Amino acid sequence: MFKELDPVLHSQLRLAVMSVLMREKEAEFTVLKELTNATAGNLSVQINKLKEAEYIEVTKQFKDNYPQTICRVTEKGSAAFENYIRSIKSYFHTGGKS
Repeated sequence: MFKELDPVLHSQLRLAVMSVLMREKEAEFTVLKELTNATAGNLSVQINKLKEAEYIEVTKQFKDNYPQTICRVTEKGSAAFENYIRSIKSYFHTGGKS
């Protein structure tokens, strides 16, 4: 049987953000914006959805008098991402067997 896909991660931009954070563990908003080629508004909305799901933590601070937003993957987010990857792989196997 095919495994259910996490609807939070089954968005291209949210999946891209999580992919970066899984590799880097944390990243600034500007770096995520650059790496995902997203608009600031759309990225902000998607980050909030990941935060609401408790997949990431968001820290807002100032650096050299400029606002800085740092996103970090949580344990829950890491587990959800790994489960999502396993679920997606089930679609590549005949009959959905993992």
